[in-house]
Amino acid sequence: MGSAGVQIVCVALGVLGLVGAIVCCAVPRWKVSSFTGSNIVTAQSNQEGLWKTCVVQSTGQQQCKNYDSLLVLSSDLQAARAMLIISCMVSGLSLLMLFAGADFTTCVEREDAKAKISLVAGIGLVIAGLLAIIPVSWSAHTTVRNFRDPLVPASSKKELGACIFVGWACGVLLILAGALLCCFSRPKSGSSGGTAKYYSNSASAPNKNYV
Repeated sequence: MGSAGVQIVCVALGVLGLVGAIVCCAVPRWKVSSFTGSNIVTAQSNQEGLWKTCVVQSTGQQQCKNYDSLLVLSSDLQAARAMLIISCMVSGLSLLMLFAGADFTTCVEREDAKAKISLVAGIGLVIAGLLAIIPVSWSAHTTVRNFRDPLVPASSKKELGACIFVGWACGVLLILAGALLCCFSRPKSGSSGGTAKYYSNSASAPNKNYV
């Protein structure tokens, strides 16, 4: 069973990863306006997120509008909605399971059960991290591809927003926390009581002396 110190570190990494996933899901900074070529009008900047799009003026004023329909979103942002929501749910559930099976809590008394619960929590954190990395990588690939496409007008080109980098960071944190739990929370392969009893019976047989 892993030490309490390693599990506390995993809890901290998991909480940071969960907060990052929530930020990526809520903040509309997935794609931002690109000021390249003839597009030199910097009086306002367009920002796109999973739920709304915003226009930020040079004066600092910001106006946001929710998407009228799900079909307005590109395929990468549609998939990002579902994956990030599932990632937040899986990581939150995994953290609750980790608290239940950790060495520094008394929710579960049996050591073998604690090891299995922590192992399942670790697997859940790894899955949550993958669900966070996949959509941000997909969105980044689409944004870079459109940016380099000469057929796309300069006014329609976008750059990577802050949420892309936050998504990569939170995904790595969740995977790291899950990997540490999987390494330090392996359940014991077998019980020692039955083995000791077997050897005691077998060892007593040769001690009998027959005349």
